[in-house]
Amino acid sequence: MKPRSPTLEGFRAIFRRPSFGLAEIAWRWSFGTAATLLLAFSFFTFLDTLPVGKSDLLLLRSRQPFLIFRAMAHIVRGSAFRAVGAAIVLSLTLGAAWIVLASLGRAATLKALIAYFRETGATPERQEKSSWRLRSLFALNFFRMAATLAAAAGCLAAILLGAAASPPTNPSPGIAALIFLTLTMLVWLAWSTLNWFLSLAAIFVVADSAHTFGAIKAAIDLCRARPGSIFAAGTWFGLAHLTAFVLASSIAGFPLAFAPYLPPAVVLGGVLLVTVFYFAVADFLYAGRLAAYVSMVEMPESQVSAETAPPELPLAGTGLDPNLQSSPAVDATELILSDLPASS
Repeated sequence: MKPRSPTLEGFRAIFRRPSFGLAEIAWRWSFGTAATLLLAFSFFTFLDTLPVGKSDLLLLRSRQPFLIFRAMAHIVRGSAFRAVGAAIVLSLTLGAAWIVLASLGRAATLKALIAYFRETGATPERQEKSSWRLRSLFALNFFRMAATLAAAAGCLAAILLGAAASPPTNPSPGIAALIFLTLTMLVWLAWSTLNWFLSLAAIFVVADSAHTFGAIKAAIDLCRARPGSIFAAGTWFGLAHLTAFVLASSIAGFPLAFAPYLPPAVVLGGVLLVTVFYFAVADFLYAGRLAAYVSMVEMPESQVSAETAPPELPLAGTGLDPNLQSSPAVDATELILSDLPASS
């Protein structure tokens, strides 16, 4: 049996079944839309609680940047506690909602992908497994949320360390920028790696009904067993994502080039349309890369039939080395090769 390329299987899956990509877009964008509306509503509600006096209005209408800044500083003075409290409540609420919605959406997407690959050539042993654990998906997404919060704290620490390295008495903006960029890059690298492993582990929860840490172990074992396939899938889908980004950036330049001649609403609408199209393509490609990973799990390299191996020949009593049976140039049944006389 000729091995099947997981990368090609991923592209083939999303083009043959566009519903995989559309399902990914549906649950991601539903959460994004709800979160955006909630943040906008909370922001305007917070603005309604700020006291604005006549002197503040006068400074705001002065069109002088310094005076406008003084007015805004006076308006928001004393409201830091409420802003921090609202940010904490929103973060916890949106985090819990994301864990639930991401678990349900990922379960639906993976269940459809696994059913697709089991229909197109998986082994019967894997077809018998159909149960999965939703609580394990909740735990994986909880760890992803915790990793994101830890990364945010790491970036904040990078800012503080950069500021500490450049005090007002002896400013060193170059050293501060170097510290900030280095620490931020390391935090991002650690977060992206951990987030990728947790995302990959969800496949084993749905496919093999693995528990949380068992799924993480299975993801690590898959990376050790098939590093080339995983690297190829990530590379090709990453190049496709980069191509989509370059094309979207180029297309977005057209309405911006006509900004002096078109109404601002038309320019903004064109840029938003291109941006929405780019995010749709990015989510579509993410579903394809996920399909490639599922194909590695459902159709591993060890799926080659054992019938292709040459049958063992009885060499007892012939005096031949058993290892010679694998050589096609030696006829193991030929008696002339034996050092024992043939029995009469």
